[in-house]
Amino acid sequence: MARRSVPILRHLLTKPTTPTLASANPTRSVTYMPRPGDGTPRAVTLIPGDGIGPLVTNAVEQVMDAMHAPVYFETFEVHGDMPKVPDEVIESIKKNKVCLKGGLATPMGGGVSSLNLQLRRELDLYASLVNCVNLPGLVTKHENVDIVVIRENTEGEYSGLEHEVVPGVVESLKVITKFCSERIAKYAFEYAYLNNRKKVTAVHKANIMKLGDGLFLESCREVASKYPGIDYKEIIVDNCCMQLVSKPEQFDVMVTPNLYGNLVANTAAGIAGGTGVMPGGNVGADHAIFEQGASAGNVGNQKILEKKKANPVALLLSSAMMLRHLQFPSFADRLETAVARVILEGKCRTKDLGGQSTTQEVVDGVIAALE
Repeated sequence: MARRSVPILRHLLTKPTTPTLASANPTRSVTYMPRPGDGTPRAVTLIPGDGIGPLVTNAVEQVMDAMHAPVYFETFEVHGDMPKVPDEVIESIKKNKVCLKGGLATPMGGGVSSLNLQLRRELDLYASLVNCVNLPGLVTKHENVDIVVIRENTEGEYSGLEHEVVPGVVESLKVITKFCSERIAKYAFEYAYLNNRKKVTAVHKANIMKLGDGLFLESCREVASKYPGIDYKEIIVDNCCMQLVSKPEQFDVMVTPNLYGNLVANTAAGIAGGTGVMPGGNVGADHAIFEQGASAGNVGNQKILEKKKANPVALLLSSAMMLRHLQFPSFADRLETAVARVILEGKCRTKDLGGQSTTQEVVDGVIAALE
């Protein structure tokens, strides 16, 4: 969302030193020549999910319709208490390659597998990305927060390898592989390079888990050596949490194993304005699923659901990430600009952002702010 190169690019393009066409129309900063067929509407698999999921995914549908965005949705009912993700859903995502998803509740205990994990493994969505950034007009305890948390999404403590050795004793295995560690490190550095980011910080606990997290660090160091223009740092996860809440502006891109990334992303989201405004996505070589970046357990909040006051901003911004992923950047820019304008004006905000607006009132505000 907050690409640092964009303001510089716009400045250069809209304020030329010599008279050009851009000076006559400063809003037209660059000419994009699409290939034939680039504007063809794209099918996107939609999973409304549980709890507030249908409420916020409906918000996205309304805004996309108002924008006349070149996407259309194939909707499937999936719920967290299902034994597995239906085959037709997997087939739809494999066909469309892109999915927008509301939250899926994960049952606590009982041996029921998380459908979120099933989707990530089935589609090999090995990189989770959460963009935690201050939004103008939204007062937070820290300023200048602009952190991207990139999390390995397929192994670690989420490998699901648990068994009861003897009654009362459970063994849970954490799996770290060279292959997965190396590819998430490559993704993090490539993301930093392409988005004009200056620093990548690897989060670990290699002082205790010397082999597992040590392998993760070794992979990060090898990849870092190939990107001399990007500053590379390492930080132990407990110190990382302390530094996040005391001086978050020191972080830029963070790359983490699976569990640490979940904790770090939710912490960073809370610092930057709350989980209700943080976009995110899960991406692999062939497929991508976009959803709220940090959930922090609000999927099943019954009170918010009954009052229809769920915050749709996070999923709206995630859908803007999706539009950019689909190579519709102008639509993504319009959506992000409209959401930012609504946040800045402060008239339409849900309770988590200090207001009393309903989901629909926020949606109406965003639609009215579309250019």
